[in-house]
Amino acid sequence: MNVLDDYMIDSRLSLLDKTRIQAQVLVPVLRALRAELGKEKADAIVRHALRHWSKQLFAAVGESVEGGPRRKWAAMHTALAEVTEREVAVEMIRHDKEALEFDVTHCRFAEFFRALGEPELGALLVCATDFDIVAAGGSEVGLTRDQTLMQGAPSCTFRYRFAPRA
Repeated sequence: MNVLDDYMIDSRLSLLDKTRIQAQVLVPVLRALRAELGKEKADAIVRHALRHWSKQLFAAVGESVEGGPRRKWAAMHTALAEVTEREVAVEMIRHDKEALEFDVTHCRFAEFFRALGEPELGALLVCATDFDIVAAGGSEVGLTRDQTLMQGAPSCTFRYRFAPRA
């Protein structure tokens, strides 16, 4: 059993397929809201709703994992890596007790949302979840990401830092 089974809903679906299904619903709703309320207000409502959903979801997933904050993060990070590995190309830079650094150099999620003309929605559904998973690590895990493919950069820069173990 994967710690993300409830999030995935159906383990036979790839995360990309799950994301495509979400987009089939969200894109028309987002565009209708933009037509009615204007782009800025509609995007703010959707951003707030999706961030709230994701934070609550991954906090609940983290609570279901036994162990301390770093263990919770590691379990979710590993599970997410398993369901995304066929959709992304990763270049490992560093992996030791102090840091995990890698770049994603190809991402089918970014390709999909950029083709839809909705990279901001993709960033909310896919990219922002990394920070919600890091939140389960509390002060033991930090993440900085200066750029993403979703936003048009040549790679996504993942720079995890780990607090020293006591």
